[in-house]
Amino acid sequence: MTATEPPSPERPASVAAPRLSATAAAAQSIKPKLRGWLHAGMFPAVLVSGVFLTALAGSTRGRIACAVYTLTACLLFGVSALYHRGDWSPRVTAVLRRLDHANIFLIIAGTYTPLTILLLPDGSRAWLLWGIWAAAAVGIAFRVLWVGAPRWLYTPCYIAMGWAAVFFLPDFLRTGGIAVLVLVVLGGVLYSAGGVVYGIKRPNPSPRWFGFHEVFHSFTLAAFVAHYVGISLVAYQHH
Repeated sequence: MTATEPPSPERPASVAAPRLSATAAAAQSIKPKLRGWLHAGMFPAVLVSGVFLTALAGSTRGRIACAVYTLTACLLFGVSALYHRGDWSPRVTAVLRRLDHANIFLIIAGTYTPLTILLLPDGSRAWLLWGIWAAAAVGIAFRVLWVGAPRWLYTPCYIAMGWAAVFFLPDFLRTGGIAVLVLVVLGGVLYSAGGVVYGIKRPNPSPRWFGFHEVFHSFTLAAFVAHYVGISLVAYQHH
């Protein structure tokens, strides 16, 4: 009998597979280098422009509505920047993730607030304003309590809530004019396009630098600008 050790058996596939899966998961979890920078850069611009919008609004009602809009926008971009740029503990990450997702419902309701208050007649105004904030409250509770919900479930909720205004577009046109209507619709289309990108994770141009999430954030920036301009046109003229 020789003293040579028997050859080691091949590693079972059941052992190798989890390691490969873990490697793939780790690769997917690596954040692109530009993750969060778009919203971080946008935050001070939103804050300053929101203060000007609120201060220059032509009525007390308009200033209150624009202040709500500015606050929700600052929460969206500020928390998103903190969440995506920071290297947080698991507990802090979980809290920021809940806030980040909940703020999407807030910005939708916050954007509706000046448009609804300044463009709609009393009956429609109350119906849409209460309805959209109630939907936001339900959506926030849903995302906070079930942060691990699949994207295919909660992304359509954002889009559906955002397009509730479609039933009030004639009023927007009649009171605000064609420019306001076009900007409101354009912002909605851009937000929806971003939601689709977020949901399907495509396109993903550069996973190392500028991935699908950055494309999604780019759409949110463009959509916010469109809505901001539309709201400004209304707020400055309302007395």
